[in-house]
Amino acid sequence: MSFLYEHVPSIFTRALTAPTRAATHTPALPRIVVLGLGNLQWGDAGFGMRAIERLKTGWQCASHVEFVAGGTEGLALLPLVESAQRMLVFNSADFGCAPGTLCVREGDEAVQYLHTRPVNLHQMDFADALACAQLKGRYPRELVLIGVQPHAHDAYGTGLGAAVSAQIDPAVELACRRLRRWHAHPRPLVQSLVQPLV
Repeated sequence: MSFLYEHVPSIFTRALTAPTRAATHTPALPRIVVLGLGNLQWGDAGFGMRAIERLKTGWQCASHVEFVAGGTEGLALLPLVESAQRMLVFNSADFGCAPGTLCVREGDEAVQYLHTRPVNLHQMDFADALACAQLKGRYPRELVLIGVQPHAHDAYGTGLGAAVSAQIDPAVELACRRLRRWHAHPRPLVQSLVQPLV
């Protein structure tokens, strides 16, 4: 008995641990990017940047959602485009409507309004980033533009006009509706009610 016990211990001993189940794999949630485009120094062209600022300061979403102020980065935003399964973009564009008109475009229709003014001759615009991502086969599954018709795209050194500025909150509300459809769980940030001690 001692010989068997010494040389064939598995016969006499129980397994110390219970059999483990195969690890369950939870698929990653699709990455969502909310992007603001535009140039704050050129009047109504700053709409996209103001809209993303309002969203970032007033709302929060699930962890797979990223808010990005893209400005006029153009082709530099390519890695961001490639990483997104769903992308929502704020931008001002010429929709052929009255100034201050809020418009929503999706998919291929959105792309034609996603050109951005390059800051210099060597810079490519955001539409080029979208085209490159598409050629590489790493393109958002869903692309949505929430845009506004500008009154003046070339008023250097001025802020948003009144008609365009009035559309920031409605644009953010439209974005939140879409984010709810995408299960991003947008919720308003609660402002602290505690007054600072003097």
